[in-house]
Amino acid sequence: MTIAMENSHASARSAVEEKPRHRPVRTVKWFIIVGVLLALLVGGFVGFNAFRTKMITQFFATNKPPPATVTVAEAKSEVIPNLLTAVGDLAAVHQVNVTSDVSGRITDIMFTAGSHVKAGSPLVQLFDAPERADLASFKAQATVAQLSLDRAKQLASRQFGPQATVDSTQAAFDQANAGIAKTEAIISQKLVRAPFDGELGVRHVEVGQFLTAGTQIVTLTDLSAVYANFTTTEKESATLKVGQTVRVVVDAYPGRKFEGKITTIEPQINTDTRNIRIQATIDNPDRVLKPGMFATTTVVLPDKPAVITVPETAVDYTLYGDSVYLIKETKTDDGKTSLTVERTFVRTGDRVEGRVVIASGLKAGDRVVAVGQLKLQSGSAVAISPDPPPPVPARPPLN
Repeated sequence: MTIAMENSHASARSAVEEKPRHRPVRTVKWFIIVGVLLALLVGGFVGFNAFRTKMITQFFATNKPPPATVTVAEAKSEVIPNLLTAVGDLAAVHQVNVTSDVSGRITDIMFTAGSHVKAGSPLVQLFDAPERADLASFKAQATVAQLSLDRAKQLASRQFGPQATVDSTQAAFDQANAGIAKTEAIISQKLVRAPFDGELGVRHVEVGQFLTAGTQIVTLTDLSAVYANFTTTEKESATLKVGQTVRVVVDAYPGRKFEGKITTIEPQINTDTRNIRIQATIDNPDRVLKPGMFATTTVVLPDKPAVITVPETAVDYTLYGDSVYLIKETKTDDGKTSLTVERTFVRTGDRVEGRVVIASGLKAGDRVVAVGQLKLQSGSAVAISPDPPPPVPARPPLN
């Protein structure tokens, strides 16, 4: 009985001792299972990302955007006008402030402000009654002196009178004539006349006003022709000659050009600005040009050799240089022709009537993008629009 109980206790202890031996095996299995699951999860995530990146890359590699529609212009070889543009102003060929040589009270105003007058037309009459009385007195003296002189000459010719009497009466006669001439000159000064044909301005005097010598009465301007005065740099002086055609544009009449000739070239160059002053004469038959107007002048110089030009809209102006998008034709694998663009840097020159001179970078016949550059980059595929290039602007930029 005792042995049996010991055996049962022994078996119980062995069972208790053997039971914990199976727990580490289960923990390891759980770790292995969790590790495998985590590895599968991480591997799936990494594989999915790699697959997604590959598919995105493949999509962008094989999926090309549709060609951009652009307007194309052709580079041309042409002779452009050789123009020298400058700014200046207009001045009258004949313009004066009408004044009086002498002082006096105004008795009559014989003109209408703003009217056209001929040379010699009377404008203002000053009070001249005292001078006319003096003139009558001198004429009477001259008459008496003439009679005395005639008698003295007759007596002297018959040896009845001395030559001294003839000389004194001659002097009296000459003195009376001098008084007449002086008085007539003063009277003529008191009648102010127009010195030349022209247009009168605003009247500055009134009847009854005492006018001092030199006071402005009215302005008189001859508008049949005007001067265009402008300056240019000394390096251009060698190309300027008297007789060259000058075109003038004023703000008052946009789009209208007035043509004249260079009539004067200043022989001296300004030492402060190194500019030379030019004067052109422009006929003004309809009298629309007014002295003092701001004017843009263009001198027509002899033509230069032919140059390459493109529309100004085709040139992209940046701080890194001027460039154009040049059209390139390439053959695809299926034999079709595709159009692409290539950014080409160029050196630009003058701009005339909406076109720009290309000094280098293009040749005649090259096709460039004239409209639609903002959506392009070098290598982009393009399609040519049927629309024509943009028209020349109404007022092209100056050189």
